[in-house]
Amino acid sequence: MFSWVKQEQGGSNKEGEMYQTVTEGLQTLYTKKLLPLEETYLFHDFHSPALEPADFQSKPMVLLVGQYSTGKTTFIRYLLEQDFPGMRIGPEPTTDGFIAVMHGENEGVVPGNALVVDPKKPFRKLNAFGNSFLNRFICSQMPNQVLQSISIIDTPGILSGEKQRISRGYDFAEVLRWFGERVDRIILLFDAHKLDISDEFSEAIKAFKGQDDKIRVVLNKADQVDTQQLMRVYGALMWSLGKVINTPEVVRVYLGSFWAKPLQNTENRRLFEAESQDLFRDIQSLPRNAALRKLNDLIKRARLAKVHAYIISYLKKEMPSLFGREKKKDELIQRLPEIYTILQREHHISPGDFPNVTKMQDMLQHYDFSKFPSLKVKLIEKVDKMLASKIAVLMAMIREEEAKQPPAMVSGGAFEGSQDGPFGQGYGEGISAGADAEDWIVKQMGHLMLHKVKG
Repeated sequence: MFSWVKQEQGGSNKEGEMYQTVTEGLQTLYTKKLLPLEETYLFHDFHSPALEPADFQSKPMVLLVGQYSTGKTTFIRYLLEQDFPGMRIGPEPTTDGFIAVMHGENEGVVPGNALVVDPKKPFRKLNAFGNSFLNRFICSQMPNQVLQSISIIDTPGILSGEKQRISRGYDFAEVLRWFGERVDRIILLFDAHKLDISDEFSEAIKAFKGQDDKIRVVLNKADQVDTQQLMRVYGALMWSLGKVINTPEVVRVYLGSFWAKPLQNTENRRLFEAESQDLFRDIQSLPRNAALRKLNDLIKRARLAKVHAYIISYLKKEMPSLFGREKKKDELIQRLPEIYTILQREHHISPGDFPNVTKMQDMLQHYDFSKFPSLKVKLIEKVDKMLASKIAVLMAMIREEEAKQPPAMVSGGAFEGSQDGPFGQGYGEGISAGADAEDWIVKQMGHLMLHKVKG
């Protein structure tokens, strides 16, 4: 499904390393240049598990997140235009776990414990979240044209009020953060009647910090309110999001009713049609942009790994050789914000590249600083060289491949005929006129003609 898989000439860098595909190039750069730095400075313990071949070769993934009964599972069914194994829909919190909806020749469900030992699936590192999570994680496989191009991750409905105090048995926000780093698109679903952002939902959105470019917001069931109410609902949603998503840009919100039933309120039909077309185009472009997304994520990871190496080596350098280690450790943890400032000036690092200081302070409590490695300049130089020159080779390969072959697009399901047809009309117009009405369109036209004759 990736358009670059059939690359013929490949690309090479100054050291003569040949990359037949972008995927192979990314995997080689990560294994040879970045992974040694990560392993030396315990990056996997502090931030994110090591990447595996399946992470580079997997199809683009879409993650759906929202409060219960906002229509996440129904949205997936709407895209696929068929039920998927393990699907449960209802007004109560029905989806109590994570469901990875993926393409497979035979329809069926793979349980979480079996899924994390499959080297062909990009989920092996989820093993770290334990049995409580794996018992609530399944892979739903089915033959479907949409799933030939993308995979979709359904999540448990986020709870509100007292219900959220009940422990899930695993770190829900951390699992979302893990998925957020690896997926291509994060869709936050809101219900027109359920705009409150609970504490757990707020934590979930904050877990996607640094992934703002992947986030899209969908205001679902927007046909259940009239135009005046919709304006107020939209304004209230933007106000709520502004308190949680701290970015200067306005987040993109798509309005619509994403299920296979007629609109309850048809006065905004044209708006909903235009919004759904925009959302479909965004999702359809994911396979085309998957290589760039993986490249972008590798660059972000490399920058964080470099900063982490500087922090760990600085803490090691400041530790006394014999006495007073515990006291010095506590002092360094307290001074971590100040250490960040020192490293910013010394190595010309942007403040945005540093990890969260509070989380870092909590994690450092469990380590012996004297056992940390000192700064290995050669490892840093390898990563700098990768960022400076070798990434450019892969960028050129992506552009060459796009020029040679037409971009891959998601097709099938709700995406079939999602563009304007030969008549140029939208839903409910032209040959689709009367799609939302209970009566036959012929009967409506008859009444209209009779009214004109009488007039």
